[in-house]
Amino acid sequence: MSPSVLLAFLIGYFLLLIIIAFATSKQSSDNATFFIANRNSKWYLVAFGMIGTALSGVTFISVPGEVGSNQFQYFQFVLGNAIGFIIIATVLLPLYYRMKLTSIYGYIEKRLGYYSYKTAASIFLISRTIGSAFRLYLVVIVLQRFIFDSYGIPFWLTVLISLGLIWSYTFKGGLKTIIITDTLQTFFLVLSVFLTIYFICDSLDYSIPQAFETIKNSGYSKIFFFEDFASNKFHISKALIGGIFVTIAMTGLDQDLMQKNLSCKNIGEAQKNMFTFTTVFVIINIFFLSVGALLYVYATKNGIQIPIDSITGKPRTDFLFPEIALNHLTTIPAIVFMLGLTAATFATTDSALTALTTSFCVDFLGMANSEKANHKNAVKKRHTVHIGFSLLMFLVIILFNAVNNESVVKGIFTVASYTYGPLLGLYGFGLFIQRGIKDKLVPFICLISPLICYFLNLYSKEYLGYVFGFELILVNGIITLLGLLLISNKTTEQTKF
Repeated sequence: MSPSVLLAFLIGYFLLLIIIAFATSKQSSDNATFFIANRNSKWYLVAFGMIGTALSGVTFISVPGEVGSNQFQYFQFVLGNAIGFIIIATVLLPLYYRMKLTSIYGYIEKRLGYYSYKTAASIFLISRTIGSAFRLYLVVIVLQRFIFDSYGIPFWLTVLISLGLIWSYTFKGGLKTIIITDTLQTFFLVLSVFLTIYFICDSLDYSIPQAFETIKNSGYSKIFFFEDFASNKFHISKALIGGIFVTIAMTGLDQDLMQKNLSCKNIGEAQKNMFTFTTVFVIINIFFLSVGALLYVYATKNGIQIPIDSITGKPRTDFLFPEIALNHLTTIPAIVFMLGLTAATFATTDSALTALTTSFCVDFLGMANSEKANHKNAVKKRHTVHIGFSLLMFLVIILFNAVNNESVVKGIFTVASYTYGPLLGLYGFGLFIQRGIKDKLVPFICLISPLICYFLNLYSKEYLGYVFGFELILVNGIITLLGLLLISNKTTEQTKF
């Protein structure tokens, strides 16, 4: 596939997004529009657009790539995700709407205090910056390998161009623009998944029923793993528990995805959004796993090896999908792949930049008050913050590339276990334990807990004969909660929400 054709496609794609951005923000570009889209978003647009935000380029590339070694075990985690989404819709969303929050961390301030509030918001800023840079990095290395290397463009400039394009269509309209662009990008993402299955089937001379029968009989389609509870990190109980609590932490306690829900008119519409989103999310992941199985069937039939990372010299499954799509199929499948990859990644990153900007402006600059938030100077500050987070993400991606640790991409949810675990503890304590707290000590508890989990995960196999999987985030949350109990005190008055 010619790099010039792919580059022309990318340019056209971003021109479309920029046109949409200016069309959606020409009437208003104040902070109320940027933060929560004036609480006037249509629930069905939010639900559909959230698919692209939740999946990201990691799902688009890594999930199919991992099928070769881990089969369909990821679907166990997805089922846990679905349960977590239902809990969010029925427990957390009603709380956020009752309190009329712009930043969800406002709950922590009212329930636990100032230092707890700043700690929760800081955890989000750190976690989301790393996680989003993570996801964008995975896709930028694909763009670099298959497009920009041929033009002699250095990696750092590719990253800067990517972030500059995202900034260009989000800086003015914020969430109001994101709701529309993410809906469009999710459509492209879903379309690309179905078209990819069709094109691979066509290349293998399979009908669609034959393709799914082949997947069923291929040895890649095993979903449930009941063997070796202690030593198997993919055991069904670990995957389900991890899926539930990773979802609660990374979605329900994360400003990014909750910000979209809070832009709906009322709690009823927000819940309809979450239930619809959950159904589509589960179904689309089945198709991603099916794409992975078909890729390995295609690779075996055509003698295609897993591509080698040019720096580590090791096979990298993340490159299998782009390798086949861009170098072994025809032009149209290649463009379809780039369409899906670009949509998945930039739907995640643009949303994250908007959420990071919102959280910092509301939680650290005090822009929750509508009059204060819409002052001209406040809008200028918001622009500055937006640029600042774009540059911070740039630096994080450059650091990832310098380290070039393959396990970084594969361990994205393990990283989340360390960074989001304390949020689980904070909200768990606030919601279910009717005690006060020594607020100034909370930051120390939220630092100590991930450190304990790190060493626990490092030595658990050697000393306990147990291997942690996704459930590590729950352990982190429990340790945080126990630490909060140690610094708690009796109180006769509790704020009710």
